[in-house]
Amino acid sequence: MEKRYETVFILTPVLSDDQAKEAAKKFEKILTDLGAKINHRENWGLKKLAYPIQKKTTGFYHLVDFSGKGTEIAELELQFKRDERILRFLTIALEKHGATWADKRRGRQGEAKVAKTTTKKAEA
Repeated sequence: MEKRYETVFILTPVLSDDQAKEAAKKFEKILTDLGAKINHRENWGLKKLAYPIQKKTTGFYHLVDFSGKGTEIAELELQFKRDERILRFLTIALEKHGATWADKRRGRQGEAKVAKTTTKKAEA
């Protein structure tokens, strides 16, 4: 059974925008190569950190929402630890209500309701 996960990672601010996007794509490719399905991705851009990390006060934030078996997480986090461009990362499993809230926040719940309504009308 597949579960949903969210990973947020912070890239070092010394990268250019293109380098930051390339790094984010690298980690998404790792997930897809391991069999995970990317549901949503967000580039939050350059943000101020709550506290300095490696003497840096800003970082490029990226969020990736994906579905998988959970076995992909160990390899993904190993790659995060090996990549010196990553300042911090966090992966969480989304339970039912968290996934619903994430979809609602992204405006996708309305799309899901429309699909359900259309399906019910088709069945009637």
